[in-house]
This record gives sequence, structure tokens and C-alpha cells, in this order.
Amino acid sequence: MEENLKKILLVEDDPNFGTVLKEYLSLNGYEVVHAKNGMEGFEKFKKTDYHLCILDVMMPYKDGFTLAKEIREKNTEIPIIFLTAKALKEDVLKGYKVGADDYLNKPFDSEVLLMKIQAIIQRKTVDTLANSKQFEFTIGDFSLNSKLRFLTFKDEKPAKLSPKENELLRLLILHEDDLMPREIALTKIWRDDNYFTSRSMDVYIAKLRKYLKLDPKVEILNIHGEGFRLVVNK
Repeated sequence: MEENLKKILLVEDDPNFGTVLKEYLSLNGYEVVHAKNGMEGFEKFKKTDYHLCILDVMMPYKDGFTLAKEIREKNTEIPIIFLTAKALKEDVLKGYKVGADDYLNKPFDSEVLLMKIQAIIQRKTVDTLANSKQFEFTIGDFSLNSKLRFLTFKDEKPAKLSPKENELLRLLILHEDDLMPREIALTKIWRDDNYFTSRSMDVYIAKLRKYLKLDPKVEILNIHGEGFRLVVNK
């Protein structure tokens, strides 16, 4: 899979709607594989890795719920969004029981679907990163041992980071050269996203910049209104 192109499996039996949705998502930077029914969808799912599945509920041969169950047996983590023309409470509940991450009633605003996809993929990516077992990192001339909370510059004596400094730097490193969204760090480290925790985070970013200024190649960039990016200039 290309690193930056997220792959989506779209299973939709209406050929016109499926084609339009596939084109819309492709224009917005996703690689989309379209299957016309549940059986074809499962065959395509088994052949490659996807970041997310969008399943129509009402389909011939195999409905969306049955397909979702089969997908869940193979992969418990992959996000699933259901599309349905029936807004029945029983259907919605059934969808969540088989492991849906979200539900959209047709007709829907395609921008809303896009926002949901972005939010779900981002959340899953961050959860995977944050839960990774890695604790030794190299950034420029620094090394970080996040278990011991030691930040070492070259052969100098290590600096002992506070728990929040350590967690924040680890998240930044895991997102190196990529955006670390502000709200992700706030909910992961501060457990809350509000004005006061946001100001507190800015203070910790300033503290980390103070440590990192020993290596001019290493920078924490502000991405206005979105978050931060850790870069190591070559």
C-alpha cells in the first residue's frame, strides 16, 4: 500500500451511486476498490489490506451485515461504515452489534461521509501508534528512551523528562514529518480537549523546544489551527 494513499473497500450494489461515490473519494485522495455485491466484496477484502470498509446494507447474494461479520472474523480492527436507505432503529442497532464504527442514511451529504472517514482513520492510526511497544527513538542527534523518560543529546548526560513531556515528545516522534493533531494529543495525554488543557499543552511544547534547540536540525513546527509537526532537517 502506498504510504499516504489510504485504501477503501466500497461495497455498493447500485452501479451509478457506487461509481459516483468511488470517483468522489478518489478525487479526495483515497484509493477506492468498488465491489458490486457482498460476495464480490468479501473476495476483494481477502486479496489485499484496506484502511476502511464502506458497506451498503441492502445487497443481493449477501447483505452488508453478513459481510461485516465475515470481515470482522478476519480483521477485528478495520473500521466499517454502513450505508442504508432504511433508517430503522433495529437496523442501526444490528449494524453496531456486528461492529460498525458509523452509520449513514441515504441520501447523505458526501462531505459528511468524507469527514467521518477522515476522523475514523485518524483515530485508528493514532490508537495504533500510541499503543505501539516501541520506546527507543532517534531524532537528529537526540535519543529518547520513553520507558526511562531519558532524552540524551549525543554523549551528554541524559535529561529526565516529566511524564507529560515524555508522552508528548513520543507522540510527536511517532508522527515525525506528519501532522500531530492538537486534539489527539490533548485527549491521549490530558484526557480532555478544552481551552485550559490546550494552553497547558502549548507550555509543554515550549519546554520541548528548549530541550531540542541543542540540535538545530530538529524543529517542532506549528501547523496553524491544526497541531504540530516534528521535523528533522537534513
